[in-house]
Amino acid sequence: MGERSEETRALYDAVVARARAPHWYLDGAVPDTVDGRFDMIAAVLSTVMLRLEEEPAGAGPAARLAERFVEDMDGQLRESGIGDIVVGKHIGRMMAMLGGRLGAYREGWAAGDLAPALVRNLYRGHAPAPAALAHVARALGDLRDQLRNVPLPALAAGGLP
Repeated sequence: MGERSEETRALYDAVVARARAPHWYLDGAVPDTVDGRFDMIAAVLSTVMLRLEEEPAGAGPAARLAERFVEDMDGQLRESGIGDIVVGKHIGRMMAMLGGRLGAYREGWAAGDLAPALVRNLYRGHAPAPAALAHVARALGDLRDQLRNVPLPALAAGGLP
């Protein structure tokens, strides 16, 4: 990764830390599995990237954040013993999944109802109890609202609220 992508290290680390908070898995019933953790990182990452999209200067940091995500997922796959030839296919699928989630969450926010996007993408089609779904929707909504008050330079430097 180049020097430009290093700009997003703190922000990406903050996204991952936020996505690993126990409340998602306990109160939100997100499966505490490799897939569930990936989906939760993608949900928080999407929320941050959608906030970056709101800023004219946010496209660069958003792209570098996506690059950081790819680098992290590449490393995770290699650590799990997946070989070079297969890693590329997995990374391609993960990027498509992230892009799909960005679109789904963008549409959910615009429609004022994130629940269908969460059931499809975070819970992979298996709706949790209504209270768990409401918890995740509320927590992501709170994050989204809080991010609006964080100036772009502070956010790009890892300043998640």
